[in-house]
Amino acid sequence: MTDPATAPGSAQQKIDTSVPHSARIWNYWLGGKDNYPVDEEAGDAYTAVFPGIVTIARSSRAFLRRNITYLAGEQGIRQFLDIGTGLPTADNTHQVAQRIAPESRIVYVDNDPMVLAHARALLYSTPEGATAYVDANVLEPERILKAASDTLDLSRPTALILSNILGHIADHDEARSVVDRLMAALPSGSFLSVNDGSRGIDPVFERAQDAYNSSGAVPYNLRTVEEITSFFDGLELVEPGVVSVQQWRPDEDAPEPQVIAEHGGLARKP
Repeated sequence: MTDPATAPGSAQQKIDTSVPHSARIWNYWLGGKDNYPVDEEAGDAYTAVFPGIVTIARSSRAFLRRNITYLAGEQGIRQFLDIGTGLPTADNTHQVAQRIAPESRIVYVDNDPMVLAHARALLYSTPEGATAYVDANVLEPERILKAASDTLDLSRPTALILSNILGHIADHDEARSVVDRLMAALPSGSFLSVNDGSRGIDPVFERAQDAYNSSGAVPYNLRTVEEITSFFDGLELVEPGVVSVQQWRPDEDAPEPQVIAEHGGLARKP
């Protein structure tokens, strides 16, 4: 999860290491190193209430890896627009895609100063492909598309990735508008990947997240499975549709997938 700033130019914000930040907490739960003691304390406080958040974070990341593997390996997608990138950990979008197709081109979008400070790690690419980084707010789809077009040919099929970012848009209609405007700019044969925390599955998770949101931190809003599914309206869902992320095309050697409060799907634009 990353926090959309309220105005462009947020890259100039000073990184405040005295207060916890959701991107760094998420990185901590993923086993990353780009966090501070204050983030570890906040992350530990959350897991004390709901230990399952670590499973959600890591299952979300694995879902994204399987999505990209399917897109690059089975659908021949060579362009990826990843909005709400977050801090780099293992198996970033460009790493997964370029392992399969070194010529893949990836544009990352975020506007968190901590993420920007690590952009160099995100920008590493194969010689055959390309990666770029756009400092922009998820609420600025037209600005994102204009900047992304410097690296991507948006007349060709492109995978739009929105992983744990739409929950930072409080109003559901506004979140749907952002998705619709982004997908409208992409051609037939493009794909939309969305996953977010889901409401109506795990009341312990909901209490922990509601408490976090009321703490003064930038809130992350859980949505019902029906609301998450609505982001794919007008698109062709890839089987098995919108499901708990562990259940989306699990690896053959994976343990029996569980229903957790994180749902997602992948769909093709006809």
